[in-house]
Amino acid sequence: MAEQYPEIEPYASGSLDVGEGHDLYWETVGDPAGTPALYLHGGPGQGCNPGHRRNFDPSAYRAVLFDQRGCGRSRPLADSAAADLSTNTTWQLLLDIERLREHLDIERWVVAGGSWGVTLALAYAQRHPDRVTAMVLAAVTSGTRRETDWITRDMRRVFPREWDTFVANVPQHEQGGDLAAAYARLLADPDVAVSNRAAEQWCRWEDTHVSLTPGWEPWLRYQDPAFQQIFARLVTHYWSNGCFLDDDPIAANMHRIADIPAVLIHGRYDISGPLDTAWDLHHAWPASRLIVLDAGHGGNNMTRAVVDALNTFAHR
Repeated sequence: MAEQYPEIEPYASGSLDVGEGHDLYWETVGDPAGTPALYLHGGPGQGCNPGHRRNFDPSAYRAVLFDQRGCGRSRPLADSAAADLSTNTTWQLLLDIERLREHLDIERWVVAGGSWGVTLALAYAQRHPDRVTAMVLAAVTSGTRRETDWITRDMRRVFPREWDTFVANVPQHEQGGDLAAAYARLLADPDVAVSNRAAEQWCRWEDTHVSLTPGWEPWLRYQDPAFQQIFARLVTHYWSNGCFLDDDPIAANMHRIADIPAVLIHGRYDISGPLDTAWDLHHAWPASRLIVLDAGHGGNNMTRAVVDALNTFAHR
């Protein structure tokens, strides 16, 4: 398997006004004449980082990365209870991707993503199949309530002590309901002490349910109070709204992308996102290939598999 490519700086970057008060940070790396590619980060709310650039062969790709609404270097940030999330939905993110594609004068591109970025990539490809030449999707998700219920409630069977701490922060009358929605309400509380505690507890739980990944170490970004606020607020906003896919689920629309070649990469030990999601999508997608690794929700061998898969599409 190939390792990641050396560290690289963008050859161009900027801020794109996508309307509704949002400005998106974007950057491009590699060869300006190379195969266009788009990377969609996870979360929602993680933002892109320099490591994501290194998945793309800089001699072959013109790779585009951007921070989705409310996070990273995009503005405004979803960093407090005063943040307006009404214009932050899956469908608005898809419009942002198209605006960015047009802004950069790209006709078609390879689309890659990880975790939440997979759900967003699938929704984008199903909406705009003529704009996607191939896909590389790691730690596969499809944005269903079943998946988010698994993480927020069913995971108690694996981490009962930590889950009890996680749910104890929620008012007792809400503990039997939608925990993402309950946390979203706590994060919207004007009392900073309430919202800060909710953000911290949410991120502790996020770090817990990925902790069985081989070689796992606590993610330091989860210890940053500012990041906690942004990440927890965006994740709970999307999850409590069914990732805005209840009326147009990914699984029902796989026929729209049946002929787009894709590599799905998933860890056999991904407790956060069990393998059946990737398995079912693969079997509904004739042009896809599924790679199952001895990995969790990420990890070094998954990164290497992503690089290898992207290399196979580098000259499309």
